[in-house]
Amino acid sequence: MTNISAAPAPGSEKTILGHPRGLVILFFTEMWERFSYYGMRALLVIYLTQHFLFSDARSAVMYGAYTALVYIMTIIGGSLADRYLGSRKAVIFGAILLVLGHFGMAFEGSGSREIMTYQGADYQITLDGRGGDANQILVSDTGTSLISFNEGATIMMVEDPAAVGLPAEIPVGEYETRVEQQALYVNILYLSLALIIAGVGYLKANISTIVGSLYNLEDKRRDSGFTLFYMGINLGSFLSSFVCGLLGIYVGWGWGFGAAGIGMLIGLVIFLVGQPWLEGKADPPSVEKLKEKVLGPINIEMACYLTGIIIVAVSFTLIMYAELIPDGLVLGLGIAILIGLIAYCFTKLQGVERSRMFAAIYFVLAQIPFWALFEQAGSSLTLFTDRLVDRTIFGWSVPAPVFQSLNAGFIFLFAPIIAWMWVALAKKKMEPSTPVKFAGGVFLAGIGFLTLVLGMKISGAIGMTAVIFVFLIYWIHTMGELMVSPVGLSAVTKMAPARVVGMTMGAWFLYSGLSNYLAGFIAKSTGAETLGGQLTDVAAAKAGYVSVYTNVAIVAIGIAVVMLLIAPIIKKWMHMDVHADVSKEGADPSDYQGKADKLAD
Repeated sequence: MTNISAAPAPGSEKTILGHPRGLVILFFTEMWERFSYYGMRALLVIYLTQHFLFSDARSAVMYGAYTALVYIMTIIGGSLADRYLGSRKAVIFGAILLVLGHFGMAFEGSGSREIMTYQGADYQITLDGRGGDANQILVSDTGTSLISFNEGATIMMVEDPAAVGLPAEIPVGEYETRVEQQALYVNILYLSLALIIAGVGYLKANISTIVGSLYNLEDKRRDSGFTLFYMGINLGSFLSSFVCGLLGIYVGWGWGFGAAGIGMLIGLVIFLVGQPWLEGKADPPSVEKLKEKVLGPINIEMACYLTGIIIVAVSFTLIMYAELIPDGLVLGLGIAILIGLIAYCFTKLQGVERSRMFAAIYFVLAQIPFWALFEQAGSSLTLFTDRLVDRTIFGWSVPAPVFQSLNAGFIFLFAPIIAWMWVALAKKKMEPSTPVKFAGGVFLAGIGFLTLVLGMKISGAIGMTAVIFVFLIYWIHTMGELMVSPVGLSAVTKMAPARVVGMTMGAWFLYSGLSNYLAGFIAKSTGAETLGGQLTDVAAAKAGYVSVYTNVAIVAIGIAVVMLLIAPIIKKWMHMDVHADVSKEGADPSDYQGKADKLAD
């Protein structure tokens, strides 16, 4: 790990606005990295369903596997940086992989083709644009015509039958469809996602470590420095959903993904040019160790980079065959890690240390239901917003990716308020304990979806859901996030013995990844029938969303009730008196560290 105690004392280094000037470099590097990541994420699921014509179910599973791997690979990148590379080299290597991955996403080809065969003749079904406002068009040798479907999707209705030489109504059972994909560009997609996974793995955990290296542990500026740094994270997230989302929908997929790539390139250039301002922070633990040979001409440093290439290859394969990954394998991995953590408690710890480690394990596991629901934002919730929400605001039909900026926007607005609220409650000795806050966060995850279900029911079987309900679910989930993420991270780092904090945080990342895989499974169950990437049966799709979202909400609320009931037991395991609980659990705005993909070692 970076030796933060070696940081210069306040006032002995060059500063900007009272902070080490290196913070400026790290702020903008991370801002642009998050810009690229969330910009690509905003478009991804719509891109998969409309450009490559993957089914909703496969797109959801791919998205879940991708986001799960992003979290899991931070464990490898962080470990290699701690032991060998140092944070600076790891960040540079990760940024290079990210630039390659994001620019790779811009190579889209001409897209997949949906071919309809009717009475021995082939016709192409495509869209006249991107996003939920695009219309389905049937293309023949003689012309084009808009098509639509009756309620129940039993009949395809051709608006201009003479132009395409077809009858005005075609029963669904009388034609067949198939999808023809461009193998080269599909493989470029898989490779690009794999490069991004590896890049985030090397960069994400380590850049925050460099922030820590700028300050001594006793430096009073440290918390405010991290607060400024995490504001950069949310600023990048907020801006990207607008810029990349609008470019991707209105101009072209390649423009949106290309903008994400340019953002990451800017971040890399800032980091490289700003090295003098970092003043040698986060260098490798031992330069001599990096030069040691491990296999022929390959030294340790080269082996660390080759590990990144192996991560790319493994991720490529897992993304390509995401649907074939046995659910039992993922569940088995989670159980195996849990058994290992419990075994460590019984064999290596005793007394208060053992009890507090059990509390840490509880928080690591208790995050799962929250993130599994929260992370619908990038998959099923985006498709729902795109297809089944009246997105018109002040006369503008807002593209669905733009709504993903709501989370970052609400964080800007409400994180300081929540932090102030904990302080105010603490002064009155009314601040809820960490286990109670966690239960509240999971409860709000369920309430958010019940609110959206209410909006769907109000709009009827085929009506478009009012956009206010999208605002509400993002707001409710952000409030839940502020009760789970900062206090959970704080609790885990406090409860785990100092000698195994890294291992415990690795488990936090791992289970964050497993939560995202579960999120993909939930999103898969909302999958609806599409043609050309758009719905054929609105009523059936809406009913599917109502059913799935209601069920997962009820399960989450049930889990939250159980968590609330056992909260006194978990608090007892924590062995923290009231004073310690108040002073360390979320009373400072700087405790907020964002959702799991915004976390740092």
